Amino acid sequence: MASPFLYFPGERLSQAELSAACLDGHLIALGEGFVPADLIETAPLRAASLTALLGDALAASHLSAAWVYGGVDDPPARHSVQRAVLQRLHHVIDRRVIYHDPRIGAGDLRRVGGVLVTTPARTAADLARTPGDGHPEALRSWSARDPEVAELGLSWLAAHPRIPHRRRAAELLAELRAAARPEVDAGQEEVTR
Repeated sequence: MASPFLYFPGERLSQAELSAACLDGHLIALGEGFVPADLIETAPLRAASLTALLGDALAASHLSAAWVYGGVDDPPARHSVQRAVLQRLHHVIDRRVIYHDPRIGAGDLRRVGGVLVTTPARTAADLARTPGDGHPEALRSWSARDPEVAELGLSWLAAHPRIPHRRRAAELLAELRAAARPEVDAGQEEVTR
């Protein structure tokens, strides 16, 4: 169910009317839509703003999922999406997205704001596994805001031992966990010696 506070071009108002409302200070851009300027951004609202891009076949992933969960402040210039259905998608993908074809299993998805988004654990693991494009920096930012993110990502990696780039991801997530909880990791290190 779409939010009554979320406006998309061509639905209730034209692009010109939405632009005018932004110039007047009544609306601001949010994801692929517009919301009242005084509305508080929430995860369901951010996710719902991606409805036109995601539909029912795609899930927000990587930086887009981190943005939905509030791990980063600004949406990425191109949204990361991943296939969430069994059949492969053969239509032309929108140039506003970075498309990842491997299907995301149902256990790694949650419905937020009416659309599918990778879980925080899967998102953290994906950001740690993907070098460049601001992924490690976004993960560091998110971990600074929510220290549990690194632990979630490590747990996900432990449950998926055959995932590519696992070692590099585990090292980064362990570093972030240690930075968030230095006394806990130091105590565990002494126990394992």
